[in-house]
Amino acid sequence: MRGNFYLHDMSKKIIRTDSGNTDFIELVKQLDKDLAIRDGDDHAFYHQFNKIDLLKNVVVLYEDSVPLSCGAIKETAPGSMEVKRMYTVPTARGKGLAAAVLGELEKWAAELGSTNCVLETGKKQPEAIALYQKCGYQIIPNYGQYAGIDNSVCFEKKL
Repeated sequence: MRGNFYLHDMSKKIIRTDSGNTDFIELVKQLDKDLAIRDGDDHAFYHQFNKIDLLKNVVVLYEDSVPLSCGAIKETAPGSMEVKRMYTVPTARGKGLAAAVLGELEKWAAELGSTNCVLETGKKQPEAIALYQKCGYQIIPNYGQYAGIDNSVCFEKKL
């Protein structure tokens, strides 16, 4: 299901789309620039797992028609979605936009039959770690390609 979802503040809306959305593509370019700086020499390792061309479940948050925040989910196993490509432009941080995006992704995952969401973030992203913990995510052992990767922190939330 695609559509527009309005937040309590009518100047903001969240749309459900896919990875072909040009605003999502632009936000992800900004995300990748930020991660290249934060991750340094580790960026190439992480980048290989963050291709967006096949993402079917993407949300973009707008304020007054300006794209400010995004995220995506992709199925990793039956009943489990992985949260990917979460980003909020620096000038819009601290306003609850990322939490709204994450909440919409969780709602969509549940509508698709998922019972949990997992995600990976880097230890050099303390604001992301704080967001996920505030939103009810619990640290879990690093999964899949992140197992044994010292800079990664993995989380899970039951829906």
